[in-house]
Amino acid sequence: MKNTALPAIFVSHGSPMIALEPGAAGAFMKTLGPAIDAEFGRPKAILVVSAHTAARAPVLLAAARHQAVYDFGNFDSRLNEMRYDAAGAPDLARRVAALLEGAQLASHTLDEGGLDHGIWTALRYIYPHADVPILPLAFVPNQSPAQQLALGAALSSLADEGVLILGTGSITHNLRRAFAGGLRPSAKQPEVPESAAFREWMRARSEARDWESLADYRRSAPHAVDMHPTDEHLLPWFVAAGAGGRDDAPVRLHASVEMGSIGMDAYAFGPNAARLANHFESAEAALSH
Repeated sequence: MKNTALPAIFVSHGSPMIALEPGAAGAFMKTLGPAIDAEFGRPKAILVVSAHTAARAPVLLAAARHQAVYDFGNFDSRLNEMRYDAAGAPDLARRVAALLEGAQLASHTLDEGGLDHGIWTALRYIYPHADVPILPLAFVPNQSPAQQLALGAALSSLADEGVLILGTGSITHNLRRAFAGGLRPSAKQPEVPESAAFREWMRARSEARDWESLADYRRSAPHAVDMHPTDEHLLPWFVAAGAGGRDDAPVRLHASVEMGSIGMDAYAFGPNAARLANHFESAEAALSH
């Protein structure tokens, strides 16, 4: 019998414009949901940690229904017409609250909903029919990567319960560089060397399971502060990594860059991360023949 424990996932959502201009990362995310379903079965629910939903303590948004939140400005007005109406997961919220309490992590639960753009722009590709219940978990952005790993570790048992843990942010995220030429930069501008060096460092340190260096990335990684002037877009990576555990190496599933310095890499974590990666490799090999 196959082990159906779901790998935890991190995806880079980039700017809100990904909802209109999917690029390579959007094309990848279109294949991600079907790949998860094929290998592990459709998730019963998704617990999602986004760079754009933060609080002073972990907060579970346990509404019965969610809608897209348009938490941005000065982008294409068509974005404000897009919808992503999905069921919430109040029962899962109670389960997660108990897990966090068991790990001595204080949390709050609110009967409120809403999916920030880091959530709905990604899920519109991963599960376009909005047919999987969603539980957003607001994280604490001034806590360290080590604390985010601990938060994820408290949630690790959910993988065996059919719950997909999804982090969404950006593997590099320097908006000053990306928008130096205006609000509509060319998507084809070449990647800056600093972004390439940081993304490769993340891949290599992940492959080596160098958790100490990863948790200390702001001092250990090349150009870390340049690529993440503030680190809220990378911290969901650590929550997903913590949920996957330290025994298995994080696996990069996708690598691309938008606007020269917005890394769009995706990762899988946990004992079945390699199996999900093999799914994509097999699919790519089949297309090449």
